[in-house]
Amino acid sequence: MSYKREDNYTPETTAEIAVHIKEILRLLGEDTEREGLVKTPERVAKSLQFLTKGYEEDGVSIIQSAMFDEKYQQMVLVKDIELFSTCEHHMLPFLGKCHVAYIPNGRITGLSKIARVVETFARRLQVQERLTVEIRDCIQKALNPLGVAVVIEATHSCMVLRGVEKSNSLTTTSAFSGVFLSDARTRNEFLNLIK
Repeated sequence: MSYKREDNYTPETTAEIAVHIKEILRLLGEDTEREGLVKTPERVAKSLQFLTKGYEEDGVSIIQSAMFDEKYQQMVLVKDIELFSTCEHHMLPFLGKCHVAYIPNGRITGLSKIARVVETFARRLQVQERLTVEIRDCIQKALNPLGVAVVIEATHSCMVLRGVEKSNSLTTTSAFSGVFLSDARTRNEFLNLIK
């Protein structure tokens, strides 16, 4: 199976978004014709399209593009996956790391595919809680493993730069399925490995 990896936006879409960005800059009191801002609307439009390119990708297809039969039934863990996403409430970035584990049930996937799935769901307007569950559900659906575990640790710009302005706050979310839910030893092994 194939999946889209290229930027999937047209010059027309970029131009249309740029018109709105220019108007926002004007409403903020900026001179949109000054040298430093002339190309800003187009740059911001392209940036927003890049930061939300995950809408054009399918996580299940990504995993299924590299699936292999394998009898291995121990934990497969990919940890410290860099994560960059955009908060849907303030459209400010949140960033951190994601840890993903699964226990195969006759099928494995290429390790880079796990990181690509994280990237696919992170490159959308998100809340961390939903992002955690979407990653878990995608891997569960694509591989049908004995269980999936996902933990995300992230710092949110909306808490650091505005609002309560707490620069050292870290948000942790988790989502488990299968044996990670039913077997405390398996879950604890995962949690100890990601410390």
